[in-house]
Amino acid sequence: MSETQSEKRNLLAAAVDWEVAAKTAVRLSPRGPAASRYTAQQAVSELSEASVRAEGPVRDVTGLADGLPVPAAQVVDRKTWARAAAQSMAQLTGSAEETERSLLAGKPAGLQAGAMLAYLSSAILGQYDPFTGDNGTLLLVAPNIVMVERALRVPPSDFRLWVCLHEVTHRVQFSSAPWISDFMRDAVDVLGAVGEESMNEMLSRLVDALKQRRRSDSQPMEQRGVIGLLRATQAPPQREALDRLLVLGTLLEGHADHVMDAVGPAVVPSVAQIRAAFDDRRRRSVNPLQRLVRALLGMDAKMAQYVRGKRFVDAVVGEVGMERFNAIWTGPETLPLLAEIEEPNRWIARVLG
Repeated sequence: MSETQSEKRNLLAAAVDWEVAAKTAVRLSPRGPAASRYTAQQAVSELSEASVRAEGPVRDVTGLADGLPVPAAQVVDRKTWARAAAQSMAQLTGSAEETERSLLAGKPAGLQAGAMLAYLSSAILGQYDPFTGDNGTLLLVAPNIVMVERALRVPPSDFRLWVCLHEVTHRVQFSSAPWISDFMRDAVDVLGAVGEESMNEMLSRLVDALKQRRRSDSQPMEQRGVIGLLRATQAPPQREALDRLLVLGTLLEGHADHVMDAVGPAVVPSVAQIRAAFDDRRRRSVNPLQRLVRALLGMDAKMAQYVRGKRFVDAVVGEVGMERFNAIWTGPETLPLLAEIEEPNRWIARVLG
């Protein structure tokens, strides 16, 4: 890591005390749904087995046989997920030593980050963390999976395997394209850089963005809500870095959603029922407070990533097949551009000729 990159990491580490965030998240994370000890143990056992069973179908569908051993998933509760998420963010933004040296500087932000993680701890079904462990860490949040499968009234065994297909796909993505982790770190470094712009310049961009928003009824995902306001306040290098992360996230989530459905009823007998019920739940309206919190945390933009990303992957794979689609994992230059997410044929023309 260069001296400049190290300095940026120091600034990011000082901005958020992730140890405080972890402790806050653990304290505030709500309990999961009521379940007997037998039900809880059965869910943990079945999810552990499903995370291994999912590997074969994922490799078959994607063609990304990375040849690595299949690491055991960690089936966790909400508090454990929140603590792990904070640790992962500490790894992404700076080392533990740097965080410790931040002293009081990052504690207020740590409290805020912890509260955010506590809220998310009841919404996350699973997560692949590429920044911890020799082969990354696959986390499955058992109480949330049980809660959703009950709400959807779908076969628990099928739903658990379906969730694992999505998360295992992320592990295959990162292990087959190891450059992705560095790509993410580089983008985060740029986002954390301290620019030399004046406050007037930043405010001018924000005013222009708000005016443009009033003139337009429909905007792309990256210009809506809290993400749109964040982009409006950023200097061009930071905005470009954020866009790179948005595109990457859209691709990763869309590809995983494509895979979890592409395995078909031979692997997950009720896959069509699960997808229909799951999409209906995503569209279902929530109360105003939940809607506000979701907007502030960018969760609606996250949902849009799944939809837009899957539509992009479906279109490209339908046009050229999965083998040629896999050129997308070659390097940063083969990632889709923001405009290409909505127009997959532009990506095909640019990358595949």
